[in-house]
Amino acid sequence: MIVGFAAIWLLFLMLAYQSGDLHPDVLETWSIGRSFSWGNPKHPPLMGWIAHVWMLVFPLTDWSFQLLAMTNAAIALWAVDLIARRFVRGDKRAILLLLLMLLPVYQFHAQRFNANAVLLAVWPLSAYCFLRSFETRQIKWAAGAGALAAVAMLGKYYSVFLVGSFVFAAACHPQRRLFFGSLAPWVSALVGLVVLAPHLHWLATTGAAPFDYAMQTHGGRQFWRSVREAWMFLLEIAAIVGIPALCWMVIAESRLKRFPDDFSAMNSGLWLLFLVCAGTIGFPPIVAIALGTDMTSLWAMQGLFLIGILVVCGASYPIERFYTVNLTLLVIGIALVAVTVAAPVHAFYRNTYGYEERRNFYRLAALELTRRWHQVSHSPLPTISGDNSLAFATAFYSPDHPHYRRPFALQYQWPIPPQHAFVNGWAAMCFSDDEVCRAWVRSVGANAPDAIHFEFSATDSLWGQPGVTGRIVAVMVLPRERKAGLPAIMRLDSASESAHHR
Repeated sequence: MIVGFAAIWLLFLMLAYQSGDLHPDVLETWSIGRSFSWGNPKHPPLMGWIAHVWMLVFPLTDWSFQLLAMTNAAIALWAVDLIARRFVRGDKRAILLLLLMLLPVYQFHAQRFNANAVLLAVWPLSAYCFLRSFETRQIKWAAGAGALAAVAMLGKYYSVFLVGSFVFAAACHPQRRLFFGSLAPWVSALVGLVVLAPHLHWLATTGAAPFDYAMQTHGGRQFWRSVREAWMFLLEIAAIVGIPALCWMVIAESRLKRFPDDFSAMNSGLWLLFLVCAGTIGFPPIVAIALGTDMTSLWAMQGLFLIGILVVCGASYPIERFYTVNLTLLVIGIALVAVTVAAPVHAFYRNTYGYEERRNFYRLAALELTRRWHQVSHSPLPTISGDNSLAFATAFYSPDHPHYRRPFALQYQWPIPPQHAFVNGWAAMCFSDDEVCRAWVRSVGANAPDAIHFEFSATDSLWGQPGVTGRIVAVMVLPRERKAGLPAIMRLDSASESAHHR
């Protein structure tokens, strides 16, 4: 069932995004993972590591990243099923997975393989090991819980709420004395610190840049705005789980009245997971208000599986096969409509009206810039800068795969590159209506008088149907030894050509 789910939604992604390239977050993930590092000024390194290893096996294409996204979602659902097997059998196991498949988490959210999506599989695996560690107090499960909690932190620092919820759940559980009286929590802490040690050393020696980035981007909110963000966080989570909740109400019918009794009769393992769930949902808004930050429900998606486990596994009554069959047909029906109707409609719509991120032009711009570079240079295009999305896209889609050269710590600033940055060659692109980026390009030209400026148009197309058109400004600085004898036309600012899609 999980493999079928991943396969059909992979087909959806491949069809729906025929008129658009990969999301900037995904392209950024690949750029981060090109060189091994224990940290990054913007995000922890796990997503880059996984992308790098994946691309050692698969080709550098859109479909391979979409396959990575759905594989990650499939592993996440499998990990949830590992937990479910501790409490239920048969139809309830299927019902739980089917309800989760109705969430937008495991297909639409999962498609952007970034610092959020990478946690989809890590969180349930961590919760499973923590549950087994608490139940058995065995060293192997304690070590697994500590290691996976550390891996979650290497995915995104938001996972501190998962780690804090583990501590909270263990401290509030009736069997806390048995647990804390064993070696399990201390083994978990030790193993977790060992796994995190290289990253902690990186943070200590580099000035903890990710925390500065987080506070600059999400901090500085006034008290009442933080309160509003906290309320919206909770309301959005309630809205996200709305459809599965409605389906469960139809399945349970009058048996919903048993919920108070079922809740009070929850076994030890489910009570532990309830405390973890309460922490992962309750701590973020509290911290947002206390620190004056925003808090989006998008960051909590990977923890919503806990709600499903508590509701389905906590029900004392059996689920009739009739409901399992009907829910299966509903999930399959939605997927088939998505593939056969929604995907082509989405592709045609985006071909005509474009994306907010202007993903229609990424590949086109990368190929056009590379073509122009090779008109005047025999060496590969070495580095790319300018607009972040265009730079990430050029690094990915260009046959030369130039390295992204805007410092991650300065992504939202526009410093002029030093002269040594131009020695081996350099290029940058901006969208023509981005005045800030265009002004920066002009400043670069003043700093490198022999820079080559040009503009070009890019027109998307889908299955022979022309689509939206964008205009792009570019600048190139050739390697020092290649600057003699350039064709004069390449030095003209007014040079303009069109690029056509796919």
